[in-house]
Amino acid sequence: MLKLFKDFAKGLWKENPVFVMLLGMCPVLAVTNTATTGLFMGVATSFVLIGAGIVNSLLKNLIPAEVRIPSFIVIIATFVTIVDYTSRAFFPDIAASLALFIPLIIVNCLILGRSESFASKMPVSRAIADAVGMGVGFTWALTFLGAIREILGFGTLFRGTEFTLQVMGEWFEPLSIMTLPPGAFLTLGVVIGVFRAVENKSLSLTRLFGNSSLNTAKEEKSI
Repeated sequence: MLKLFKDFAKGLWKENPVFVMLLGMCPVLAVTNTATTGLFMGVATSFVLIGAGIVNSLLKNLIPAEVRIPSFIVIIATFVTIVDYTSRAFFPDIAASLALFIPLIIVNCLILGRSESFASKMPVSRAIADAVGMGVGFTWALTFLGAIREILGFGTLFRGTEFTLQVMGEWFEPLSIMTLPPGAFLTLGVVIGVFRAVENKSLSLTRLFGNSSLNTAKEEKSI
């Protein structure tokens, strides 16, 4: 159980696919102009990640090494097709805005990378835990970036849905650059910088308190 929790938790922060591993940068930069599209792309990618992880783990002993990567791609493409047709049927407006990017989930290095490095080497339970953790980490990262860009670029949150919130008042002058590609690079760079600063501060505090505890233990032992 502890291993499953560690497999799940690492994708949320320590090995976050966006802010730490810098994987899947195409959708990160291209579809995060609103929180809605960021959330939708994250959920779609998570579905493919989990489905492919399960199947690749189940078939890991049946797929010949010579055709391992092509087989993974076919499996991933199957789940992407499911996502593509489902999104068109139930979420046509969002699917239309992401029409070019949902099929590109097939070549998302996050999915193929986790299938190759983890799912194909681990039992199904651990493959699921890893896929869910990475999927949740990817989803919250895209939604967070999309929320920042949407608030600064439109003054709203979850634009284009029935849950749209007007965050900024009439006084707010939208920053149109945040809805354009340069805004994606600027936002991602700032967030990664803050993410790394928090991580470094956390490591420093851990070392500080760890050394303090070690010194205290040594003093008690000497007494």
